[in-house]
Formats: sequence, structure tokens, C-alpha cells
Amino acid sequence: MREATYMTPAARKILDTASHLFYWKGIHAIGVETIAKEAGVTKKTLYDRFGSKDQLIVAYLHNRDALWKDHINQYVNNVSDKDPLSKILSIYDALESWLQKQDQRGCAFVNALAELAEPTHPGRNVIMEEKQWLKQLFATYLVELGVPNTDDISEQLLVLHEGLTVTNSMKLSPNGFTSVKQTAKLLIGVK
Repeated sequence: MREATYMTPAARKILDTASHLFYWKGIHAIGVETIAKEAGVTKKTLYDRFGSKDQLIVAYLHNRDALWKDHINQYVNNVSDKDPLSKILSIYDALESWLQKQDQRGCAFVNALAELAEPTHPGRNVIMEEKQWLKQLFATYLVELGVPNTDDISEQLLVLHEGLTVTNSMKLSPNGFTSVKQTAKLLIGVK
């Protein structure tokens, strides 16, 4: 596939179409024929731009990853007092905003992981890197706060994040965002 920063209009249309279909219908449920038809291109164009369905899946996950990281960074960078605790809590605010606009079907990465059972699928690396990035982001702010047991607490904050994503998509936690931020403060040791 060509570099994601520059895509032909046809490649962008293919990626946008595949992203929508993969998220809403599932990766295995959607074939390249459907993607090409919905994007208004030929299968040859799809293969010329992405090489294979697996590489299109990787491009979908990289694109989703970039959108998600940009979204989080906007929230973190807009924290007015630059306090590390406020930055941590802003990650949950970013999640709330994202879930209201983007993820009514749960986490795209977790959904994809469930479908990509083959351990060597290149999409799995993108998924794992995204989750590790988020855990490291929590850890960075915990270190700035001077919190001991940074590894353990950053893992717990990630688990809270992932659990909230799931319970929100199932409509099981009407007060989930408030609860998660209160729990995060308890884990960190502040009130």
C-alpha cells in the first residue's frame, strides 16, 4: 500500500468504505467485492492500492489508530491547568466524546482482534500497539504525578478504560464515565 499520508482519491474512498463496513458489519463478513462495489471502484483498483484484504485491514486499523490518538491528544492538550491528574481524567472525557460519536458498536480494535484469530495477522500488531500506547500514556502522567507502582496502576487505568468501552456499548453503565473517573482517582490515591 502507498504511504497513508498520501492516498489517491480512489484509495481514500476504498479505505473509508472498508472502514465503515468493517466496523459496522465485521471484517470477515465483508469481502473485497463488496468493498469495491460500495466504493465505486474495481477489485483491480482495490488490489492495486492495497495489495490484499489483509493489508486493507491493516490500513483500516492504522487509520482508526491515528484518528483515536488525535482525538485523545486534543483532549489532553486542552487541559487548562496541565496537571497530570487532569490529563489522565481527560482521557476518559475523550473516550466519552468518542463513544458518543464513533463507537456505538464497541471498540474497533477489540472487535477486530476477535476476528483476527491468526496470531501472525499483521493487524494484530496494530491493535496491540494501540493498547500499549494508551497504557504508556497513562504511565507517563502517573510518573509526572509521582505515583508509585506506575506499571500496575497504568494497567488498572487501561482496564477501566476498556471495561467502560464495553459496558457503554452494551448500555450497561449510565453513570460509567463518572464512576470510572472516581475509580481512577482512588487508584491513583487522590480524592
